[in-house]
Amino acid sequence: MLLLWLLLLLPLLAVLWQQRPSWLILLRHQVAWWTLAGVAAWQQRKLEQSTLHVCQSQQQALMWCLKRAQGPCCLPRGITDMSTFRNQLPLTKTSQVQEEESEEQILPPASPQYHGEASLQATLLGLVALNKAYPEVLTPGSTACVTPTSPWPSSVPWLGHALGRVSSLGAKDTQALLLEALMSPGLRALEARTAVELLDVFVGLEAEGKELTEAIAAGSLGTPLPSRAAELQEALEQGPRGLALRLWPKLQVVVTLDAGGQAEAVAALRAWWCQGLAFFSPAYAASGGVMALNLWPEQPQGSYLLLPGVPFIELLPIKEGTQEKAASTLLLTEVQREEEYELVLTDRTGLTRCRLGDVVQVIGAYNQCPVVRFTRRLGQTLSVRGEVTDENIFSAALAQAVGQWPGAKLLDYACVESSILDSCDGSAPHYEVFVELRGLRNLSEENRDKLDHCLQEVSPHYKSLRRRGSVGPAKVHLVGPGSFRVLREALVACPSSSFPPEMPRVLRLSHLAQLLQKRVIS
Repeated sequence: MLLLWLLLLLPLLAVLWQQRPSWLILLRHQVAWWTLAGVAAWQQRKLEQSTLHVCQSQQQALMWCLKRAQGPCCLPRGITDMSTFRNQLPLTKTSQVQEEESEEQILPPASPQYHGEASLQATLLGLVALNKAYPEVLTPGSTACVTPTSPWPSSVPWLGHALGRVSSLGAKDTQALLLEALMSPGLRALEARTAVELLDVFVGLEAEGKELTEAIAAGSLGTPLPSRAAELQEALEQGPRGLALRLWPKLQVVVTLDAGGQAEAVAALRAWWCQGLAFFSPAYAASGGVMALNLWPEQPQGSYLLLPGVPFIELLPIKEGTQEKAASTLLLTEVQREEEYELVLTDRTGLTRCRLGDVVQVIGAYNQCPVVRFTRRLGQTLSVRGEVTDENIFSAALAQAVGQWPGAKLLDYACVESSILDSCDGSAPHYEVFVELRGLRNLSEENRDKLDHCLQEVSPHYKSLRRRGSVGPAKVHLVGPGSFRVLREALVACPSSSFPPEMPRVLRLSHLAQLLQKRVIS
């Protein structure tokens, strides 16, 4: 009953909000936070029950998907057992599902927010965990989101009040949101939908910093703030390293939504702009939605709890050389610690047992549910002669090579098989690699060759193909600042793209590869 009264009180406070007295700001924030805490406590109880009775929860999730399946469904009615479900519905891959859907209709643009109980739990319980780890980050005026979409998966109407954001998101663009954040020196939490988008914000801030400080000094959004503008200008003049803490001295944590292809952006942000700050992701998101939630913001590497509800999750064991063979999937209670598995997702849309390509390693348990760490994506592999150079192998080789380039720091990269760009010119097929760097404006031939040497060190199969001349040396291209921001804008407009939130590292479409090719500077 108290929770209902609090929900009814929020609209009244919104009307009074126009006058914005300080006591009303605090009152509305407190009411919103009480509401959030009440709903979160209810969700916590549901989480405890579902994770203590995992088999029952997964069975209910499957039944829900079967009863509410959209579109044609080949399954006979009345299926209740898992073995019949598996036998009647074969595994498919994400690419197959996308191709089938695109043949029938144009895919709708990705929703900026996710739906369902998993998203709501990730949002509410993530906020409570964040507030516990950093008690002052959710006080009024202490949080700013610098992208139009929040990293919190569920769009709760009163969420902005509970967060204490300096402004509501609405339809504002990134620059307007950044401008409002820069006007607020007391920020304790900085939000962006994904780490790659936050990287774009900081790269853009360096390029447009003078214009933004002039706008703040002139009072573009209200009262002129010349003293704040002077502080910002001084912070920007000292360079990118540690910039966030100079802009906002009380800043404690960066909140972004974790997804595939974000590791390089997080590493770059930690090394440069966001030095000394904690990073927190409330959930792990994939093309199928929210897969898992994070209850441990104090841990430096994301640990995620796989949920037994909707969407229905199975796990496919990963064994060397057997990924393409038929294998039996496992339920959440059947997995083993330290082993790796590919996620298989079933929801009511199309009713497909979809292999997402996201690989997780089991690192612990929460009640009866596995706690995992996401390790790599099987779909992000390179192969020009039958070899399999996966995302982890290539990223490790590239990091090793960049470490040998004096003064260089990797910001972003993408790979292309030479056949996509028709760049063989009679030579052996090879990898084309586009990199955006900090601290290095030109790549010598000696530095370019180091990537190929590093690839041979980490991949015996690649080394064997190189020695036989079956595969040519990897070619490295340096692209100009902001090139990957342009690529991401093109990805958003691409119907088959999983960005946002996932950032591809291997480009399969020629027009996307050519977009980077046109921006090569060395």
